[in-house]
Amino acid sequence: MAEHRQSGMNWLLRLEGLALFGAATLLYLQLPAPASWWIYLIGLLVPDLSMLGYLAGPVIGAVTYNIFHMTVGPILLAIVGWMVDLHFSIDIAAIWLAHIGLDRTLGFGLKKREGFRHTHLGEL
Repeated sequence: MAEHRQSGMNWLLRLEGLALFGAATLLYLQLPAPASWWIYLIGLLVPDLSMLGYLAGPVIGAVTYNIFHMTVGPILLAIVGWMVDLHFSIDIAAIWLAHIGLDRTLGFGLKKREGFRHTHLGEL
């Protein structure tokens, strides 16, 4: 029974990820001078460089991965960029949020210390 509830929660979290991906992409499109689509597509991949932390082991890997896959970082970047009128940082924040949303949609959640396959969305 608990496993069934977990899978229902998993789909809700994936739907939330899809909403984040869509909203961040729309935000990017609405920016006054968004960077090119090439930058958007390449930027979608950049946060995954944090997986290199797994070369130092599962604990360090989980920490580095999670730092770059939490919404706090891009939200703070967008706020600071807005406050100091640095538009490119808002572009980066939108792309970063889109990446996080896409990852959640695909089932890649925040990592647990047991290893890359163990996430808050369940096991990969």
